[in-house]
Amino acid sequence: MAAPLTDQEKRKQISIRGIVGVENVAELKKGFNRHLHFTLVKDRNVATPRDYYFALAHTVRDHLVGRWIRTQQFYYETDPKRVYYLSLEFYMGRTLQNTMINLGLQNACDEAIYQLGLDMEDLEEMEEDAGLGNGGLGRLAACFLDSMATLGLAAYGYGIRYEYGIFNQKIKNGWQVEEADDWLRHGNPWEKARPEYMLPVHFYGRVEESKEGAKWVDTQVVLAMPYDTPIPGYMNNTVNTMRLWSARAPNDFNLMDFNVGDYIQAVLDRNLAENISRVLYPNDNFFEGKELRLKQEYFVVAATLQDIIRRFKNSKKGFSGPVSFDSFPEKVAIQLNDTHPAMAIPELMRVFVDIEKLDWDTAWAITKRTFAYTNHTVLPEALERWPIGLLETLLPRHLQIIYRINQGHLDEISALFPEDMDRIRRMSLIEEDGGKRVNMAHLCIVGSHAVNGVAEIHSNIIKTDVFRDFSELEPEKFQNKTNGITPRRWLLLCNPGLAELIAEAIGEEYVKDLSQLQKLNELVDDDTFIRDVSKVKQDNKEKFSQYLEKEYMVEINPSSMFDVHVKRIHEYKRQLLNCLHIVTMYNRIRKNPKAPFVPRTVIIGGKAAPGYHMAKMIIKLITAVGEVVNKDPVVGSKLKVIYLENYRVSLAEKVIPATDLSEQISTAGTEASGTGNMKFMLNGALTIGTMDGANVEMAEEAGEENMFIFGMRVEDVAEMDVQGYDAMTYYQKIPELKQAIDQINSGFFCPKQPELFKDVTNMLFNHDRFKVFADYEDYITCQEKVNELYQNPREWTKMVIKNIAASGKFSSDRTITDYATEVWGVEPTDLKIPPPNEPREALDETARALREKCYTVATRFLPCLSVANWLILYLKVKLSKKVYHDP
Repeated sequence: MAAPLTDQEKRKQISIRGIVGVENVAELKKGFNRHLHFTLVKDRNVATPRDYYFALAHTVRDHLVGRWIRTQQFYYETDPKRVYYLSLEFYMGRTLQNTMINLGLQNACDEAIYQLGLDMEDLEEMEEDAGLGNGGLGRLAACFLDSMATLGLAAYGYGIRYEYGIFNQKIKNGWQVEEADDWLRHGNPWEKARPEYMLPVHFYGRVEESKEGAKWVDTQVVLAMPYDTPIPGYMNNTVNTMRLWSARAPNDFNLMDFNVGDYIQAVLDRNLAENISRVLYPNDNFFEGKELRLKQEYFVVAATLQDIIRRFKNSKKGFSGPVSFDSFPEKVAIQLNDTHPAMAIPELMRVFVDIEKLDWDTAWAITKRTFAYTNHTVLPEALERWPIGLLETLLPRHLQIIYRINQGHLDEISALFPEDMDRIRRMSLIEEDGGKRVNMAHLCIVGSHAVNGVAEIHSNIIKTDVFRDFSELEPEKFQNKTNGITPRRWLLLCNPGLAELIAEAIGEEYVKDLSQLQKLNELVDDDTFIRDVSKVKQDNKEKFSQYLEKEYMVEINPSSMFDVHVKRIHEYKRQLLNCLHIVTMYNRIRKNPKAPFVPRTVIIGGKAAPGYHMAKMIIKLITAVGEVVNKDPVVGSKLKVIYLENYRVSLAEKVIPATDLSEQISTAGTEASGTGNMKFMLNGALTIGTMDGANVEMAEEAGEENMFIFGMRVEDVAEMDVQGYDAMTYYQKIPELKQAIDQINSGFFCPKQPELFKDVTNMLFNHDRFKVFADYEDYITCQEKVNELYQNPREWTKMVIKNIAASGKFSSDRTITDYATEVWGVEPTDLKIPPPNEPREALDETARALREKCYTVATRFLPCLSVANWLILYLKVKLSKKVYHDP
């Protein structure tokens, strides 16, 4: 059981983790006991640890609800431009601790739970991860929601409430085995179902032409049920909403079967409709053209756009007469998180043209000004291309609209380049090679006013290579928005020791302005600060060592270097290169056991897509190597290899603060950005990596001399692609590489199945797109530099401090500020919404202050609004005193 906080510790933590007042603690204990009794219908005699978690979660949620309602009232009063973030993935992880931190309740909750005789960490461990994402893309969306609320933006996340999230990974005999992630089996205390806002979504059917225009008829209807989750900003009383849709069959589903007497079958067949939100597709950077996936993609955008338009119309109650959509782009910004929600573009056109009866050109102009598109990958196998036949069956009206969008687009290209048929073919939304398909990235580019990559190097690649034709045509459309991470979860929550140490050194304002970490540069030579940073890291390592020993039955040396490589398993991320280094270190120890060796604990973790054979073989190889290394008495405690099972957000929160060396070793030009690299940097790990993704900007911020950079650059890879990559050359000229490959090939690490890894070595020699051997030698040399520095703890820690001080750029607050001001036309605000216990007049006063600020911003961003329109908007809001809760 955790010891109670001393007065000194409480004073030290007050600014970041909230005040421990007697009244606060008493109120929380009262709420806890009330929920245990009335919500869970238990007493302390029969309650389980999970009951205690739910009682605490409901107690904390009570502190959210008033702020949540008041935030929506505030948005109704001020009528700001709303930002809608559309994503098929939101990798939220756990909610309890993050909510306590953002509301400033953590210390009070810790004290209340302690006084109740319970352990806070035990309760936090009871929470299931909301694993509604595969990796970086989904986790980025979660960080963005946190930042949008913290920056006071009227923003909403829209996605799917998957019944089963990313699979749970078990490692059995070294093989990945998938188990269903039934994350909702115990219920979810953070969501609120909104059946009153259920909406119909149509599929299949046919298109009828009439005098009034096209009609989509004879469709199958699936209902979209919204579930809302509150997203609190950090200490500003703003609580935004993430709305996830769940598929429901309508009551008349398969009524024909019912009419012929097969009532039972009619009820059972409802599953066909409800399967849409059943499971998250477990693919990262790979396009799987399945009908169910397309259904998911259309389902979320169709429901979301109905909701957006309803909210837009409701905000116009002060006007008489029919709704005008002329101001739609001034009130609505929709961000497409990769191509997965691309069907939103033809769907909005369908609504405008077929339902709202706008003419095509007006509708298209509004649509383009509303949407913006984020590209997340340059890998060709990840880009979505839907077959025409599937679209024709599932969404016939949308295919017609896509054809018309494409015709207008190609007419413009033809007018500019009448003789360049090859360019016209390349830029078409419809691809003819290998069967007719719709290129969804092209649809997103043509239908958006802004297109961005997620790191400087990635944005340059999409401008000069992947989407070069489009960039040449509209260079102003293409932007860069380097990714970021939320410092609330990825420092305050996961590494409180470091967060408090920094707050003591430079104040607590850095939590909302991470650039203030630059002040730490003044402490790089401060012996006391160096010692304290080193101690925090060692404490984290000892805690994580205990976790590893308990989970994996392997004795860990907490003084060893923790060398960590955690991310999705994919050939381009080059876990194989890391594995070859492990084998090389092992061989060196075996060759000369008495030679000095810097002890390492190599920790690798990540999930492989269930159908990705090579990724699964990579996991098996790493576990097989680990089995040999960990049991070899000659090696002893010098080298240990751990494969982290079921890597997920809550496990990342444990491993990242304990890491010494962060492995970011993708082939240059393949990783769009990465965000794990930023989390490690912020938490005091040094990076060994290639000049790829955001590593490039990390090196710019920290200085390349403060990272361990190796390997080919993008131009080197391009040159090698032209000349040809010959793996055999490297194998023959590098003895240690040859030895490692021969061992893998001969069955040294798997004597009972000597042929087991032939597929891996065959790939490395004959069709390795990611050129592992080409970077091997430089990687090994760079690792020796890592060892050399690690033997000098003071210099190592000084470099750590320089990296932490340079990590301010990589806050998602900075990323979202860039999106807001350069893409969405909105301005972040530090205005604090009055809490629910303050009178209504306080809300009106804050709304007035925001309106004045908005007027200034509007003159900069929205010149298209006439003065008359602005006066009408202003008077409407000024005169409106209606209390309105708009979910």
